[in-house]
Amino acid sequence: MTPVTPPGAGARRLLIGLAVALTLVFIAAPLVYIFVRAFAGGWQVYAANIMHPATLHAIWLTTITALIVVPLNVGFGIAAAWAVAKHRFPGRGILVTIIEIPFSISPIIAGICYLLLYGRQGLLGPWLQANDLQVMFALPGIVLVTMFVTAPFVAREVLPLMQAQGSEQEQAAVTLGANGWQIFRRVTLPNIRWALLYGAVLCTARAVGEFGGVSVVSGNIRGQTNTLPLHVELLFNDLNAVGAFAAASTLTLIAVVALLLKAALEGRRAA
Repeated sequence: MTPVTPPGAGARRLLIGLAVALTLVFIAAPLVYIFVRAFAGGWQVYAANIMHPATLHAIWLTTITALIVVPLNVGFGIAAAWAVAKHRFPGRGILVTIIEIPFSISPIIAGICYLLLYGRQGLLGPWLQANDLQVMFALPGIVLVTMFVTAPFVAREVLPLMQAQGSEQEQAAVTLGANGWQIFRRVTLPNIRWALLYGAVLCTARAVGEFGGVSVVSGNIRGQTNTLPLHVELLFNDLNAVGAFAAASTLTLIAVVALLLKAALEGRRAA
């Protein structure tokens, strides 16, 4: 007896096949191509490009920036989400809007704003020069613009969960005599830990890959203020394609690790 094909099964297969084909063409193929070009000259050439002092400095600067930015944004995200989800106060809606502003503003515009504020000819430039403080074209400027770009990620992940859970458990802990730190550590944090880690992973991936805003405030000085994404551009401009792809492969590996962690955390959250 010939099996009856359920209605719409052919359309589902077509859509699934189309999705797989598009994924292979637009995502998997470019990723594979990056590693093919990175290793085009062999392992020794790849290692030599990765171990080049300028590339190592770019990796170091990118790592330092992420190590500074992510913890600060985790703290900001928790505080902002706590304020919005657990309290009612005038301007609460405005605070939520402000948190989401970096999602709607181009990172390049953010970089220009920081440049006009902290640059030599900016609003605070003369005061910074008088006190021998350099923000632009140095690590502080890179950190500031990266913090701005990545600020919403943790808050956006933690806030909906805090709002859904309400404040009954915290209020019960208060009636039992717990102080603020005990409430956060024993009640709030366990409830939001997976969302918090999820937001931290997204924040890290975004901080490592940020290009537009950093390109404005860093000056892109080789071996001094160029992060790994900026270094990839410099290598391409130098016609060093193998070196550029080698550096890009490092960013790709970070992105893949972030995606794997993201998928694992999504599974834990669903469970």
